[in-house]
Amino acid sequence: ESDTASEISFQFNRHKKSPSIGSHSSDMASVSSVSGSVLSVYSGDFGSVDAQGTVEFALDYDEKNREFQVHVSQCKDLAVVDEKKGRSDPYVKTYLLPDKARMGKRKTSVKKRTVNPIYNEVLRYKIEKMVLLIQKLNLSVWHNDPLGRNSFLGEIEIDLASWDWSNRKLNWYPLKPRSLSAVNGVDHRGVMSLSIKYVPPGSLGKWPKNPPSGEVHIWVKDVKDLLQLRPSGVDSFVKCYVLPDTSKKSYQKTRVIKRDTNPVFNHTIVYDGFHTEDLKDACVELTVWDHEKLTNHFLGGIRLGLGTGLSYGISVDWMDSTQEEVAFWQEMMLAANEWIEGLLPLRSL
Repeated sequence: ESDTASEISFQFNRHKKSPSIGSHSSDMASVSSVSGSVLSVYSGDFGSVDAQGTVEFALDYDEKNREFQVHVSQCKDLAVVDEKKGRSDPYVKTYLLPDKARMGKRKTSVKKRTVNPIYNEVLRYKIEKMVLLIQKLNLSVWHNDPLGRNSFLGEIEIDLASWDWSNRKLNWYPLKPRSLSAVNGVDHRGVMSLSIKYVPPGSLGKWPKNPPSGEVHIWVKDVKDLLQLRPSGVDSFVKCYVLPDTSKKSYQKTRVIKRDTNPVFNHTIVYDGFHTEDLKDACVELTVWDHEKLTNHFLGGIRLGLGTGLSYGISVDWMDSTQEEVAFWQEMMLAANEWIEGLLPLRSL
């Protein structure tokens, strides 16, 4: 049995071909932000050559300023990207893992026409030492292309939990090929267990037209293996929208589960006002967030729909469901009034 049941009326304006959602929920939460998307950290990074060469850098933590510093000195013997002109225009980029999006990337300047660039630059992160110690540093080298088709030249990953912080010297490290998970676009963010059900108009009988319009039921059960952003764990909750509507009336959320990377939500949401033909143009977006006082951090999400790239004939970037998500939605469409169970990996949206 779910601990919370929310119900939303989903009504379509046939003239505008876009939905507006009216609510008759007693526990509707007010929200000041609409659902957004988090870009892939590798967006814009396309071509690659075989990784080769070395990079020289040093790590330090400034206790006084609570700042993690990456002193990038230089690289040697990098791969040549433009073989005709015998050139590479390299720069160095860093992320803190597992959540690249949260702390953002840092990068050096671009050095033109060299495979032995000298930088002598410091990349800085304002971060508490305790939080830093559950991160990994990903340092990668890229060729900068004016058209944005940047080429990967090599990377190194360092587990900061086991780093010797007394070592502040510059050291050389061999650049390695991109990890399989990055090549395949796999960015493990956890797995959501849920069930969905479509109830067509008038399918329940008992009295005429029960229900009067179609309903989509979403039962968010639990999430396993969330990103741990700090030593105490994560305080997570799930947001839900039925796209293309991102209004406050479309918005639903679960309660916050504190200090748990395997939260159990057991929360049911009902959207009504659906016509069967609307299922091919709508998309249920479920996103998981870490709750903090000043801002919430995106952890991962899923989008349930047909993944056609189109909604009511309009091209939209959110109609991008994976094969697993599409299959799950299709199974629901084909099995009226039946709960369809799924276990779907969270991803960057």
